[in-house]
Amino acid sequence: MQRRSFLAGTAALAGASLVGSPLAFGQGKLETSKVAIAVGGKNLFYYLPLTIAERRNFFKDEGLEVEISDFAGGSQALKAAVGGSADVVSGAFEHTLLLQAKNQYFREFVLQGRAPQIVLAVSKKTMANYQSIADLKGKKIGVTAPGSSTSIMASFVLAKAGLTAKDVSFIGVGAGAGAIAALQSGQIDALANLDPVMTKLERSSEIRVVSDTRTLNDTHTVFGGNMPAGCLYASQAFISKNPNTTQALANAMVRALKWLQTATGTELINTVPESYLLGDRALYLDSWQHVKEAMSPDGLMPADGPATSLKTLQAFDDTVKGKPIDLSKSWTNDFVKKAITTVKA
Repeated sequence: MQRRSFLAGTAALAGASLVGSPLAFGQGKLETSKVAIAVGGKNLFYYLPLTIAERRNFFKDEGLEVEISDFAGGSQALKAAVGGSADVVSGAFEHTLLLQAKNQYFREFVLQGRAPQIVLAVSKKTMANYQSIADLKGKKIGVTAPGSSTSIMASFVLAKAGLTAKDVSFIGVGAGAGAIAALQSGQIDALANLDPVMTKLERSSEIRVVSDTRTLNDTHTVFGGNMPAGCLYASQAFISKNPNTTQALANAMVRALKWLQTATGTELINTVPESYLLGDRALYLDSWQHVKEAMSPDGLMPADGPATSLKTLQAFDDTVKGKPIDLSKSWTNDFVKKAITTVKA
């Protein structure tokens, strides 16, 4: 794939409004049918809508040839887009804010999750006497990858307890069997990860959950408001150059979200790859019940979501502290609103 420069563009391009643009909802020919999407931990429920759109051929129905590259964590997927080997990222919304703080403008255009689904838990083996978050000082915390949404969530929980990321060691353990093995072997003392990994460890009584964001109520408790999670985002340059292609991507994802609202457990199991199940179909379905509420029903960004995300980052990340972040340049509901009126499940 031709490499692209994702350095900050002109002010006009970076801040270009999609609303009212004659190209924003163009029904014409796709500017490009081949799209490379980077994701970090594709097997997680956090990115389930992406897998549904792929496996049920929703992307193909839109005329798209999508190539999905899976990385150990969201921070690695982000690097692929910044480096030019991916056009779009299926990742955490907060990364658009971190990029803007570095004068790189990326925009979310369809939301996958309205709650992060991330669980922070301690090992019952190495932290049998755990009493509070303060006990994590000096400990090793497993995350999908340093800088990913799992480390962001853990860092925020630490900050609320008066600790910083420097008080612990974040260890990248991935999002599947590797994360489970790291916890079971004692390589890490705590784990910030997602389902089905966390439900598997809960069922085997190997962890104690200390912070949970799998439901809307729990998410509000942790973050103080709606916290947007997984989404599709791309550089403003890509969106401005490829509005029809961006619309097609949004159409496929909204269709996937609608499908998930009514899908049976059997339909879900028959759609995802066998490797997602971690060798236990019942476990996968139990995990799905834990996080189903966290899925966006329509792909729309909640009005207060971006501000909650920024406030979270400002609590511990010097990258965004004191930086003039323009939230309006980090997201848009324009493509999703169009998709909702035209797409059927």
